Amino acid sequence: MTDDALNSAPSLLAGAAQLLRQRTFEDITYSELAEIAEVSERTVYRRFPTRSHLLEALAVWIEDEHLPLAPFHTVAEFRTAVHARFRAYDAEPAFAFVAARGAALSPTGQRSASSITSAIVSMIAETAPQLNQRDALRAAATMRSFASAMFWARMRTAFDAGAETTSRMFDLAVDRVLPAATGAARAA
Repeated sequence: MTDDALNSAPSLLAGAAQLLRQRTFEDITYSELAEIAEVSERTVYRRFPTRSHLLEALAVWIEDEHLPLAPFHTVAEFRTAVHARFRAYDAEPAFAFVAARGAALSPTGQRSASSITSAIVSMIAETAPQLNQRDALRAAATMRSFASAMFWARMRTAFDAGAETTSRMFDLAVDRVLPAATGAARAA
């Protein structure tokens, strides 16, 4: 990949985000992206060979730049951070739906494990130090799923639920996952 293609990624993603405020992801073309980012269409294709590459990169960029999860170390801070993110999703539903769709893709990039997973595993290690690594990872995966844009999108589309209802459902999941995980560790 050329330096031009690598250096253009942030401007292409910012341009795609700008276009998302006007239309759906499906309606955004590579030629529009090239024009808004002031690069050639060929550069867009070099950076994002398929729309799946673009969607995945855009979803990650949106989560990192526009809808970041606040840092947390305790379960209470985790709840507060996720509730705030759900409210942000309500305020920017186009971005949230793209983040949800991008997360559902098979990975196309070389991105490592997400920082949220690492943070949840660390939080669980503090909250339930008796858990073995396998159970901690299972609990983290469950909590990450309930804290995700995909969960928000499912609640929004299936139940027309807003951030407050989605937050309550998230809290119920956390309340069940942590005791179940810690109980399983005690029984072992």
